[in-house]
Amino acid sequence: MNKKLSSLICIALIVIISIPVFSIVFARKPDKGPIEKIVYIHYKKGYGKPDVKPEKPLKDDEGDYTLLVKGAKWLETSIDYVIDPDNPYHLSEEFITGAIFASAEEWDFWTSANLFGSYSVDYSASWDGWAYSEPDGRNEFIFGDYPVDNVIAVCVVWGYFGGPPSGRYIEEFDIMFDTDFTWGDMGDTIEGDGVPEISTEIMDLQNIATHEFGHGLGLGDLYNRKTTDETMYGYSRGGETKKRTLYLGDIAGIQFLYGPLVE
Repeated sequence: MNKKLSSLICIALIVIISIPVFSIVFARKPDKGPIEKIVYIHYKKGYGKPDVKPEKPLKDDEGDYTLLVKGAKWLETSIDYVIDPDNPYHLSEEFITGAIFASAEEWDFWTSANLFGSYSVDYSASWDGWAYSEPDGRNEFIFGDYPVDNVIAVCVVWGYFGGPPSGRYIEEFDIMFDTDFTWGDMGDTIEGDGVPEISTEIMDLQNIATHEFGHGLGLGDLYNRKTTDETMYGYSRGGETKKRTLYLGDIAGIQFLYGPLVE
């Protein structure tokens, strides 16, 4: 066998041996591991402490915000959600769906991403935040009795939050409004100016829903005294409505995650 032919055979053998190894490496899919959850418990102002360790606020030219987990957001938007309007206060289905829809639209307004798709009504919806619960692929809003005093609402966010930030994402969120409080509409009142005494006992549904949507989209709570005007400030009280509209840090945070408005 001449030297040239011997060299060609060696090269051929190397190619034949190498191809399977090369293809196996690129065929493997990353193992994301089990889905994880983060639970945000929203307390009445003056009660309770954060269950999730507050992150250091990220500074923006306009305001401060925190993230659920660095890198975690929805990979695909037009997020659909489910509302169970069943409640002990005789609030109408129209009012409840309208308040929650308005909360979603407030976030949608401040980014060019089409964050939310449509909502549906389902009186059998479930809250997937209990210790034994598993995610069911639906983003659900319900009224329920959370077994801790002075809790206004609880949001559980499901997703993959470990590994490199580029591989993290949100897959589902579920929100419960605690029936220990009386829910309603405080939109016709002006905070601090002749508000009837009874108003301080009513939790404004749109106010709280807007805050909880922020968690579902990937934002964390704020607890600095300088951030009390932000929708994502971690405490609320009866009669409050200022969380209905996003403030400077809220806008900076949602635009960091999903992009700014494009004219």
